[in-house]
Amino acid sequence: MSSSDPKSRQRPGPWPPAPDSSSMPPASWAKRTGFRPKFSGETNATDSGNLALPPRSKDSHAHTDLEAGRLRGSSAVNGEQESVKAAQPQLEKAKDESVRRRRDSDSLPKGSAPVQNGQTLPPPPPSEPTNQPRRPARNEDVVDVLPQIGDDDGFVARHSHMKYELRDTPGLVPIGLYGFQHYISMLGSLILIPLVIVPAMGGTYEDTSNVVSTVLFVSGITTLLHISFGSRLPLIQGPSFVFLAPALAIINSPEFQGLNGNNFKHIMKELQGAIIIASAFQAILGYSGLMSLLLRLIHPVVVAPTIAAVGLSFYSYGFPLVGACLEIGVVQILLVIIFSLYLRKISILGHRIFLIYAVPLGIVITWALAFLLTEAGVYSYKGCDTNVPASNIISDHCRRHVSRMKHCRVDTSHALKSSPWFRFPYPLQWGTPVFHWKTAIIMCVVSVISSVDSVGSYHAASLLVASRPPSPGVLSRGIGLEGLSSILAGLWGTGTGSTTLTENVHTIAVTKMGSRRAVELGACILIVLSLVGKVGGLIASIPDVMVAALLCFMWAMLTALGLSNLRYSEAGSSRNIIIVGLSLFFSLSVPAYFQQYGISPGSNTSVPSYFQPYVVASHGPFNSKSGGLNFVLNTLFSLHMVIGFLVAIILDNTVPGSRQERGVYVWSDPETARREPAVTKDYELPFRVGRVFRWVKWVGF
Repeated sequence: MSSSDPKSRQRPGPWPPAPDSSSMPPASWAKRTGFRPKFSGETNATDSGNLALPPRSKDSHAHTDLEAGRLRGSSAVNGEQESVKAAQPQLEKAKDESVRRRRDSDSLPKGSAPVQNGQTLPPPPPSEPTNQPRRPARNEDVVDVLPQIGDDDGFVARHSHMKYELRDTPGLVPIGLYGFQHYISMLGSLILIPLVIVPAMGGTYEDTSNVVSTVLFVSGITTLLHISFGSRLPLIQGPSFVFLAPALAIINSPEFQGLNGNNFKHIMKELQGAIIIASAFQAILGYSGLMSLLLRLIHPVVVAPTIAAVGLSFYSYGFPLVGACLEIGVVQILLVIIFSLYLRKISILGHRIFLIYAVPLGIVITWALAFLLTEAGVYSYKGCDTNVPASNIISDHCRRHVSRMKHCRVDTSHALKSSPWFRFPYPLQWGTPVFHWKTAIIMCVVSVISSVDSVGSYHAASLLVASRPPSPGVLSRGIGLEGLSSILAGLWGTGTGSTTLTENVHTIAVTKMGSRRAVELGACILIVLSLVGKVGGLIASIPDVMVAALLCFMWAMLTALGLSNLRYSEAGSSRNIIIVGLSLFFSLSVPAYFQQYGISPGSNTSVPSYFQPYVVASHGPFNSKSGGLNFVLNTLFSLHMVIGFLVAIILDNTVPGSRQERGVYVWSDPETARREPAVTKDYELPFRVGRVFRWVKWVGF
């Protein structure tokens, strides 16, 4: 009977040693253990990328205590509930409070273990035993609550929020619907750049229609290539806003201002030559392994201000053009804001229609309103014709209203009528590219900025859809293929390079769709649509004011997406705050000095006011004997993203700071990741192509 006495009963144990972390189950351990990632959807890893199983929680049935940042109640381990103690003694709670205060003094988040880039750092070596209680482990009874609260855009644990992950294939019909939805939600990023640069080059509506069709075709082809032989992540490739500012600078250079005849084809061939050389440089950067070395300098504190500067740089183009027809442009902006913010949580048939299709819905409704106003005669003025050049208009009455008629009416474009039903985009359709070293150098620098943008997109997308972040070799392989894709864009003549669109991460998080099969099928649909000439003609018919209004929203989104990379670092650190603040300020102020240098307040120019910042090559402060060198330096230092990148990368890599504080990107270790089948299936090349290049360690596993 004495054995039944609870006081004399022997305690169970000793326990067997924990299993070796290198033996990984065939499926993702996160699904089997019910592990909830620490920060942004990323799982446990050490600084070197080694994979480790998380320790089991002592306190099962745990619920989150929002005030203390601890787990209490119940939790599930391997899908089964276990009983735990009801409460901790009061003395132990007081000691835990002192532990948390000590953590706060060490600049760690409240109630958290050291975290770097969304991953938990390895625990410190054991110290001598003291009277103080042991500090709770990362997954034992302390969690970060902040990333799990109020997240309606999907930036949390992907296993509980994504409908389809990277290798999921639910069926042909769901894949087709989700793939088409994925591209429609990113419509603005795909079509808006041609609607800006082609009119700036002096192209007609027919030229705009042809370029739009070419962009859709090249985007579909390069997306298929990237998903198959690049990073293998479900990322759409297309014309990036990173290339827009340098393209406008080349378009508005002095040598093209006095051209007679077809300016569009001449300038397009100049852009093609510059893009082809820069793309070859980017391909070498990726496939040679140099990108793996550059990764050591690229961290969230560098990526965030660089991409944010891209969006902020176009403030002079956005609303000034919207003001040409306020009743149309303001309605467009308000509709997109209402759909994407106020109605974002409304779900129809399980889909947040207004959030996903904010841009297409805004275009349709605003276009319909403009059509009704045009048919009602609101923009009709007696004796005035929009087809008559402004220089030939004699009547003062028509001169006052001609600008309003051109920007507000929807029947001024004849692109839809003139475009054919079938048109196949082909290489060198605008002629043989023209190569000049000065424009090529500008685009080579821009290709580096584009690679920095892609690094942030790869990392954020992998946290949402993949088992682990890619290895440095996989990332280099993706950058190299982006270079090859941009060469195709240069040969076909899209006016910009082809790179990973920054908006991919937001789209994946909103649609909860991470299947690469769906994106591949959507790319095939995009290629088919590009062959229908009327599709390009319809897009080219969008009024300029609506384009400017959409760009206001898209550039604001781009700025926010860039700054969102700071969530991987300690955003509250004074070091990071100062670096990001200096980078953003100088990215606006230094280019303003170059853009305003040598311009008198009353000077007249044939360039519209919203393109004035891009004519800096003709009046910048650099004025040496070499005209080409002057062009390169004046243009580069007038680009906001270049200044932001230079300031951020110098300060972030010279100012002291811990890896946790800087949020250093943690990529998967190739040797360790190769031992986990899930990671290998996520990133290995198809058709056993990777075996041929296995000796090239810097472009794969």
